[in-house]
Amino acid sequence: MQTVVHVTHEAVEKIGGIGAVLEGLLTSNAYNREIDRTILVCPLFTREGTAETRLGKDGEVLYSSIDGLIKSEWAGRFRRVEEDFNVGIIYGHRRFVNTETGLRVNPEVILIDITRIDIAKINQFKAQLWEHFGIESIKYENSWEYEQYVKLAPPALAAIEAIGAVPNDGQCIIVAHEFMGMPTALASILSENKSYRSVFYAHEVATIRKIVEDHPGHDSMFYNVLRSARRDNLYLDDIFGPQDHYFKHALISASRYCDNIMAVGDYVVKELRFLSPEFEHADIDLCYNGIPAGKISLREKLTSKSKLQRYCEVLLDYRPDYIFTHVSRLAISKGLWRDLLVLNHIEHALRKQDKTAIMFMLSTELPRRRREDILHMERWWKWPVAHREGLPDLSGGEAALYTGVQEFNAKARNLKVLFINQFGFDSTACGRRMPGDMEFPDIRKGSDVEFGQSVYEPFGIAMLEPLTYGGVCVLSSVCGCVGFVRNVGGENLLPNVIIADYTDIDEPALDVDELLQFNMERREQIEQRIARKVAEQILRVLPTDNRQIEEYIARGYELASQMSWEVVAENYFLPAIHRACKKQRLLQLI
Repeated sequence: MQTVVHVTHEAVEKIGGIGAVLEGLLTSNAYNREIDRTILVCPLFTREGTAETRLGKDGEVLYSSIDGLIKSEWAGRFRRVEEDFNVGIIYGHRRFVNTETGLRVNPEVILIDITRIDIAKINQFKAQLWEHFGIESIKYENSWEYEQYVKLAPPALAAIEAIGAVPNDGQCIIVAHEFMGMPTALASILSENKSYRSVFYAHEVATIRKIVEDHPGHDSMFYNVLRSARRDNLYLDDIFGPQDHYFKHALISASRYCDNIMAVGDYVVKELRFLSPEFEHADIDLCYNGIPAGKISLREKLTSKSKLQRYCEVLLDYRPDYIFTHVSRLAISKGLWRDLLVLNHIEHALRKQDKTAIMFMLSTELPRRRREDILHMERWWKWPVAHREGLPDLSGGEAALYTGVQEFNAKARNLKVLFINQFGFDSTACGRRMPGDMEFPDIRKGSDVEFGQSVYEPFGIAMLEPLTYGGVCVLSSVCGCVGFVRNVGGENLLPNVIIADYTDIDEPALDVDELLQFNMERREQIEQRIARKVAEQILRVLPTDNRQIEEYIARGYELASQMSWEVVAENYFLPAIHRACKKQRLLQLI
């Protein structure tokens, strides 16, 4: 028997990348053939609402001490855990559906209300974290994130054991998704129950993300430093100084004690090895993310593209020849300013060709805005063509990006950027001027080119989503998905994939100290040079007729089908889980 416990902040709702990973893995046939039982574990983030809302719109609550709901056979055991730790427990199921195959799964979900937890028991656990793993919790007690997931760990294990999820004739694998799951993984290592196994699922290396985002040289600096440091057997602390002030660094550094580590991209493996000498011999398996692999016809693609063209006509009074898109979170790591650099070169070329284009830049740093606010903005200042600073429209980060968009649009004639700072892409989310039959998949299916020139991107599912629909995907060379794409498509990926290498600084003789001195001006010089190259490549591969579009659809689907979640589960995730289990058995024999 094998039970897999996913410890994550996205146990109830799909918020970002980890939610997409869960959805992809749990609804794959390979995963369900091998794994007997799946449990999602998470802190309870709010007591507001009713029992019916605790596990989301597709959830079923069977036990909730907060709401006085008892429909579970485990009620008596849950009460003992609650009394032991002074916590509340919510238990039930959440539904996942594979839209391609129709497969439905209903994993168990455990939420722990830690707001009144017995601090004495948590302090005992913190003492163990220091004694066995060198984690000084006293440094991080001002961080609610750190405290929340440390407090989750002991009652989470007790609740898992209460429902018989640790089999005597098998293993219970604790999968720690990012730093959030690490305290529970470490608690399982400390447990006397030898059926536990622990796996750290590295969706990023948080320490490295922070360094790359904060340094003005971004990826142009860091990945050249990384290459140089690895040649000279230098590690993170040798170059950037001690990082133990950062609680995420302390937790992910302890991942070397897990039975295995899964890294979502080739650079994540290198970044983990760079953390310290101890990681040189840690077991780390590549476990790429999967991407959608759905077949569409030329007619379906052109229908979606036509909706996007109509939307542009309504808003900007022209029907573009080409549709460019970028769908992402609004964060420094996404490198959205690089899109404008590339588009500037493309726009000048389109003038000569007498062609037009639109860039739909769909990005926000806030939750989904209310429909009444969207309708108000649409009516009074013609959102999303025009924006105003301040809520309900532009947040601080959005205002900074919109400044660049305004400057671009003021100069451009044949290509405009439409910045849509809203989650969702339909008339309900985006207002009455959007075609009523528009759906979110249309922005994926109808795109000619999707941009994703991130400065830090451990994998990058989103920028590859249009691939299966014949879209050209522009990726930064530091994106983790580049390794997966090259594995299945070889080095010659054109016309479906263009790789932008902003780490190509054209000065190979620079040493680490010189690289660390990179400022914004130096990085911008590199970006201008690479942006011109990327623009030239895009202009060469833009489809000119329906025959070419059909070819792109066929080849894109062929690539995507070799990168599906079914492939990931079969060839990457499950082998990594099996290796973790075998390693532990060997250690016990010794």
